[in-house]
Amino acid sequence: MREPRSGRSLALGTTVLAVVLLAGCSGGATTSTAPANATPASTPGAGGSIQPSVPSTAPSAASIPVPSDRGTAGQTRTETFGIDQVWVPAGTFTMGTDAKAIAALTTANPPDWVAKEFPSEQPAHEVTLTKGYWIDKDEVTNTAFDAFVDAGGYTNQQFWSTDGWAWLSEKDASRLPLHCQGDVPNAPRMCLTWFEAEAYATWRGGRLPTEAEWELAARGPESTVYPWGDAFDRDKANIINSIGPKPVGSYPTGASWVGANDMAGNAMEWVSDWLGVDYYATSPATDPTGPASGTVKVEKGGWWGSNEFVARSAYRHYEDPPTYGDKHIGFRVASQ
Repeated sequence: MREPRSGRSLALGTTVLAVVLLAGCSGGATTSTAPANATPASTPGAGGSIQPSVPSTAPSAASIPVPSDRGTAGQTRTETFGIDQVWVPAGTFTMGTDAKAIAALTTANPPDWVAKEFPSEQPAHEVTLTKGYWIDKDEVTNTAFDAFVDAGGYTNQQFWSTDGWAWLSEKDASRLPLHCQGDVPNAPRMCLTWFEAEAYATWRGGRLPTEAEWELAARGPESTVYPWGDAFDRDKANIINSIGPKPVGSYPTGASWVGANDMAGNAMEWVSDWLGVDYYATSPATDPTGPASGTVKVEKGGWWGSNEFVARSAYRHYEDPPTYGDKHIGFRVASQ
């Protein structure tokens, strides 16, 4: 079904969705380079805190050392390919949405195609990520992706998974990537299949983030509803009434707790996981990576012209196989 991403706006007036989420585990964390707009932590006991940890290996795409076990959330680096990344320490948070919050969302009259996906966000469950990681501060831009193309990314098999190379072998690589709305240098690169996003991430020496990694980078240990907090604010993201993508980082006040921009709106983002509608009921409590197989890849974060329901960090889009791409889907890269 493609109608939900027709680009139409579903303006919802001044409705505020205040969603109460389960708190993560308690503990201590410090930040030395937290984004200026970061939402202050709640009072002690109101929510969990990240416990920093040391990645097992340095990111292969950069020579810059990883933070020590005292590394801070939101620490920044510029990796070898010139892309700014932010550090997400290991820790525990609440993933998904609880029944009380779903009930509140339902009373706000979401579109039918959104409401029918609420069960896949349940149950809310505690997840622990045991390793910290870098994640791109911004969605991958057209300029950044052009470097992959210019480096022969569409002709070098080593960057592609077996399934991705099989997909590419049936295409005219000289015509890829497809032209897309918003093909300007600093706008997010969209109209890419999951396979193309995966190949680019491999070329960078990274990978697509897992759904859990993406959600922690967006929500933080307090498990907020949106990257900036629990209340929707149309001025913090490229969502309501938008007619197209904007340059990445255009909404700095909407950045997440680690300083990642556009994690709600602008482009929906591919993550590595296959979609399992019932996966949360049995998923591992530690380092979940999604079902072993599937037909549809998870997308996170809402898109331009969508609505406040899908802009929630817990929302899981439900319809696109890895061979699909359109003018609403982008991505970012994670590095260990």
